[in-house]
Amino acid sequence: MKRVRCPKCDNYIIFDETKYKSGQSLVFQCPLCSKEFGIRLGVSKIRNTQDEENPDQEAEENETGYGSIVVIENAFHYKQVIPLHFGKNIIGRYMKGNDINCPIETGDLNIDMTHCILTVCKDKKAKLKYILQDGPSYTGTFVGFERLKDREKRVISDNTLFTISATSLILHTANHKDE
Repeated sequence: MKRVRCPKCDNYIIFDETKYKSGQSLVFQCPLCSKEFGIRLGVSKIRNTQDEENPDQEAEENETGYGSIVVIENAFHYKQVIPLHFGKNIIGRYMKGNDINCPIETGDLNIDMTHCILTVCKDKKAKLKYILQDGPSYTGTFVGFERLKDREKRVISDNTLFTISATSLILHTANHKDE
């Protein structure tokens, strides 16, 4: 089952994607606001826009890889895997026109549009280092059960769980191995 979000009211509509082919266009009508909208299966406007904006950077990421963050599914959103890039990864709630580079598609309005920053850089030994910093945000950024102070920076490592509002995320570094 897949979920799509109404562009007008952000209501989720669930459908069975196995009944359709990749690339096929579908039209939905939102039961809450009656807005009609279409989607195309297998195509992400967010990823395509980022690819168009940074074609050279995307090629570099595919070659070297900088890891990803996994958004754990909850009542507000589905599981999402968001790739990281070298430099500042601004994490926040997806909204049209917002130019953050790690958007989370969620109905959780307590996630700020620029909630926190995960910087991928190299240490003195040229190894990748991951530094988490609160935005500052209204609800805070937590590593484990400890809240980061405004603009406090904390080095985090592979499989670190951090929380923004009611959303939990897990860092998978570039050298993470799925077992």
